[in-house]
Amino acid sequence: MPNGPEDRLDRRDFMMASFATVGASAALVANAASANAQAAATPSAGPAAGGSSATVYTGDTIEGKKVVSALDVNDLEAGRKHLLYFQGVEMPGGQHWYVSVTVAKGARPGKRVVLVSGVHGDEMSSIHTVQSVMNQLDPARMAGTVMAVTDVARPALEGMQRRWPNSGRGNDLIDMNREWPGNETGATAPSRHAGLLFNRLLRPNADVAIDFHTGTTGFDVSAFNIAGMDVAAVKAMVELYPVGQIFDNHVYPGVLHNAFVDAGIPSFCAEVGAARSLDLEMIQLFVEGTLNVLKHHGILAGPMGRTGKDVAVFVGNSAFPILATHGGLVEHLVRLNDKVTAGQKVAIQRNGFGEVVAEYTSGVAGEVTGQRSDALAEPGNPLVFILFHAAAPGGSETYPE
Repeated sequence: MPNGPEDRLDRRDFMMASFATVGASAALVANAASANAQAAATPSAGPAAGGSSATVYTGDTIEGKKVVSALDVNDLEAGRKHLLYFQGVEMPGGQHWYVSVTVAKGARPGKRVVLVSGVHGDEMSSIHTVQSVMNQLDPARMAGTVMAVTDVARPALEGMQRRWPNSGRGNDLIDMNREWPGNETGATAPSRHAGLLFNRLLRPNADVAIDFHTGTTGFDVSAFNIAGMDVAAVKAMVELYPVGQIFDNHVYPGVLHNAFVDAGIPSFCAEVGAARSLDLEMIQLFVEGTLNVLKHHGILAGPMGRTGKDVAVFVGNSAFPILATHGGLVEHLVRLNDKVTAGQKVAIQRNGFGEVVAEYTSGVAGEVTGQRSDALAEPGNPLVFILFHAAAPGGSETYPE
């Protein structure tokens, strides 16, 4: 296991919500294919070229909801909710993947906020959080617009699995939160899907954006936000959430909230607990915080709910990983949000005879922000992550999934 702060992982390792390793040769092939496709493609007008365009209706309806291939919320009637499907990338059989879009268009002009969930297919609490916010909105009493997208990676959601099952190069699994801002002529369906959504749905309708996630299957996390708090507009938003931890880090390219930030749209990532289940108590914390954000931007009126000032928020800029060195049953000695000291024992592991084969300690002082929930682990599996503050954050260690 790692022995010091220099062995930190960035969020690709820290969250497993984001773990993905691609071989160098495969990456080169994908990049070359993408570049060739881009060079061969005729530049398109409208959102795909970085601009904005009017809403495009395909003429189709699904269960009474109109289908769009591009959306400008300014085209929608004010003072009401609109339920639409966005036409995403095609399946191998020629049909399209459709994404659910809910737009609460306020009676008065104002900011446009985009709420996204379902980028990973096993993140149920993130979806429920966004749905709960939208269900509390009354467009007749709002200014501005709130748009929710709740099932970005539909093929992953169908199997309640993290990654998009892609058949382009044999049976493959692709983490869609490595694909943003996407490429409409990219080498894989998830890359093209991300490009369509980002260019024609998300970016053109966002002044502010929040991307909601959870931990991965088999690994629980606390309630926390990931944000670059040196961006004033982002810092102001994450401090409005009554959750106990903030990971103050820009992490790395390819994740959705960074694609928004790169496009000049303040954004951050909310992490709503464990995968594959609904944590209603934790969900309410993020609903309350998101409603606070909408009030902060003048979309809703009324007093603020609880914020970070009402809870003991721990802010860290680094994550210390503790990886299994043996196979066996894992017994945790600490819980999520517990404070730990450097050298403190946090877990033990037993073999088939019940003998202790490994003991695991923290190399830093901080707070527990993630723990393996699957009882068995093999060498290399992350067991615990400790959120901490480093004077000089940086460096990473790749977890080979």
